[in-house]
Amino acid sequence: MASPLFHLNPSFPTTPKTLIPTAKLVLPISSKPIKNPNFATKSNLYILRCSNSLPIRRRLEAGASVGETDEMSSVGDGEGLVGEDSAVFDLGAQKVSSWVYFGGILGAVLFALDALWIDESFGFGFGKAFVDSISAFSGSHEIVMLILIFIFAAVHSGMASLRDAGEKLIGARAYRVLFAGISLPLAISTVVYFINHRYDGTQLWQVQDVFGVHQLVWISNFISFYFLYPSTFNLLEVAAVEKPKLHLWETGIMRITRHPQMVGQVIWCLAHTIWIGNTVAVAASVGLVAHHLFGVWNGDRRLSLKYGEAFDAVKSRTSVVPFAAIIDGRQKLPKDYYKEFIRLPYLAITALTLGVYWAHPLM
Repeated sequence: MASPLFHLNPSFPTTPKTLIPTAKLVLPISSKPIKNPNFATKSNLYILRCSNSLPIRRRLEAGASVGETDEMSSVGDGEGLVGEDSAVFDLGAQKVSSWVYFGGILGAVLFALDALWIDESFGFGFGKAFVDSISAFSGSHEIVMLILIFIFAAVHSGMASLRDAGEKLIGARAYRVLFAGISLPLAISTVVYFINHRYDGTQLWQVQDVFGVHQLVWISNFISFYFLYPSTFNLLEVAAVEKPKLHLWETGIMRITRHPQMVGQVIWCLAHTIWIGNTVAVAASVGLVAHHLFGVWNGDRRLSLKYGEAFDAVKSRTSVVPFAAIIDGRQKLPKDYYKEFIRLPYLAITALTLGVYWAHPLM
């Protein structure tokens, strides 16, 4: 059966936006790539190629333009992608005002975090009182470390799970601000406690002077950051300058593993545990890895609820275990796969990783 063709005539009015009557269509996934991921806005000729495999329901709402439905599009040079092309950064599409807002919001958040949570000279310093109250439960740094991680994990994952309900109640941007306003201080306290007490545990092994260990740990940590921060794909959403969305990413690091943050956390924990070699490091690693393993299940659950069959398609050709889907043939890498990493967000991750390494003496 020949593939159906949906063709908008070049003379069809497309500026500023093409309005399409409300309809429900079933658009099967193309086995051929759509070369231009921004085809909805950069050409008057729109072609959607379809096959009979993996039907995906998309609703074309009145007032929405082609390619803007359900925040998804078929993109990239893969085989019928239904998710989003990750780490795309179009400099020409950026607004100076948005980044000015981003800088202002970031500065305000950091100032408030320092004044209310970190620096006691402002008369607040709630962070110290919080950690002291947790420390009162036990004299063991390992136990306190685990409690801090559990509190952060419960709040972070709990609020993520309640995101849909929260956004309906107060809006997406307000909920992101609330989410960050609660999660960030707890994360800071947990990280600072680990830094302050990382050498206070019982020493289990000492391999820092063993040849090659420093290089292995350094390389592992460097790689871990490429997995750890997929959120940098859109910093404006992180700061709620743009409306935050639950994205179904499918390119770049997602081809290697569907849950890069979990993989990055495991690599980071293994590297630091090998290097430090004591019970505090082990406790921190156990807590963080457990939290991220839960995040694998919870993340898949949330994406399945939002995207349905589209997520099922992505899940079928990706894997949690790195490279597993590639090895067994479910994920076929494009010939120019490396181009999916030559993008500004990944370059920003590189700079951030090097900066964190050089800042270790300050920590």
